[in-house]
Amino acid sequence: MNFFKAIILLIILGVMFCFTFSCKKDSPKLNPTGTVSDIDGNVYKTVTIGTQVWMAVNLKTTKYRNGNSIGTTNPATLNISAESTPKYQWANYGIESNVATYGRLYTWHTATDSRGICPTGWHLPSDAEWTTLTTFLGGNSIAGGKLKEAGTSHWLSPNTGATNSSGFTALPGSDRLSSGAFYDFGYYGGWWSSTESGAIYAGFWSILYSTSEVSRNNSYKTFGFSVRCLRDN
Repeated sequence: MNFFKAIILLIILGVMFCFTFSCKKDSPKLNPTGTVSDIDGNVYKTVTIGTQVWMAVNLKTTKYRNGNSIGTTNPATLNISAESTPKYQWANYGIESNVATYGRLYTWHTATDSRGICPTGWHLPSDAEWTTLTTFLGGNSIAGGKLKEAGTSHWLSPNTGATNSSGFTALPGSDRLSSGAFYDFGYYGGWWSSTESGAIYAGFWSILYSTSEVSRNNSYKTFGFSVRCLRDN
């Protein structure tokens, strides 16, 4: 009888072990990190936020994932307003040394090209997927602070509410206008959504140095914004 009691006890302990360790491994967790590489060989930290896995760095690639080059303009400030579907990437202000920290800026037409600019298994997030992120972080009114890199090494003061508690490490890469002007460097970051808002507009999500909010806005598809890739489900 003692033998059978011992067997039953071992089974109970095994079940308890499963629920304590193994069975929890798929639960949503904040901040476990990994890496992913693009076709250029750039390596990006990744972060799990809720049920999503995001790049923790802005995209830097100069190629689509099939190896085709993504063009740029010469000069970097060239006016492209007359182009209907421009497909370009830029270093901010045309200064390549900015790329290591802030990534590159892309037109929406580039970011959504069928050749893909995100690594295999990753994609440009939609408005719905951005909303999943901000909802998990408590809503748009406070999520910006949890997404922003803390301090003023890259963000201008006061960098309101910035804690980077999510591990997303949002940086103020600003944007590029169709006219060729680079705008608000250090003041704000903007990231493309895959969601269109008509023939010439698409959604982007932005964070400012002076607020804890994250906002969803519309922009001309010919503007240049940063890209954060989201891992496929």
